[in-house]
Amino acid sequence: MDFDDLDGYLDRWSRAHGDYDVRSSPATLLWLRVAHRLAAPLARRRVPPGRVTVLGGVGAVAISGVAWLGGRWALLAAVLVVVVALLDGVDGALAELTDSATAWGRILDQLVDRVSDLAMIVALWALGAPGPVCAAAAVLTVLDESVRASAAAEGMAEVGLVTIAERPARLLIGGLSLAAAGVVPSVGVYVVTGGAALWAVLALVAAVQLVVNVRRRLHGRKRNVALAAESGEHAEHADEPGEREEPA
Repeated sequence: MDFDDLDGYLDRWSRAHGDYDVRSSPATLLWLRVAHRLAAPLARRRVPPGRVTVLGGVGAVAISGVAWLGGRWALLAAVLVVVVALLDGVDGALAELTDSATAWGRILDQLVDRVSDLAMIVALWALGAPGPVCAAAAVLTVLDESVRASAAAEGMAEVGLVTIAERPARLLIGGLSLAAAGVVPSVGVYVVTGGAALWAVLALVAAVQLVVNVRRRLHGRKRNVALAAESGEHAEHADEPGEREEPA
């Protein structure tokens, strides 16, 4: 496999995301170019994508830990947000390039994403953002992603679940708020409060978008037939002679 083949990587990425035309979005195309450029050397060395994902998780936890130090340490927390965002793109690109994407890898990636989201919110709280506002941002973000995951499990394409508060927007809000608080600590409380409030408002709007869109697309539709059939097939095989374990 040619790890430097950008067009091949973009085609595989598009197929994995509901045949989304990535070349129609300059921002997405730029992001995937960067992820591919960083992932290609790792692919040649056969680095497992899971290691990159776990490293991103460690960096995500460090965001809130560094923010607790206060002052200009918030600037380092902002740098960590950028690093975690890059690792989030690199692990997916690495999995595509090495054809090593797995179901567990996807779950782990989503878990690290949520840890990163919550770590940024905790960092804003540590720097002075009101607790209730941060709590609302956290709850609404988890709610949004829960609705998204449930809809995807029922066969709704991810592209149809795009909202105003996607992860890039959250990374931008968290990263810029932490950076500004680190550059000018004297107004840090106001900056992180505004960032947390904006995050919460966008997450609320996203929740409405998701519920309305998912209901419109899935209301009245029977549960995912493919998944139901697969579950039934597994249960049927389990009842066949020779498939059950005999009691000891």
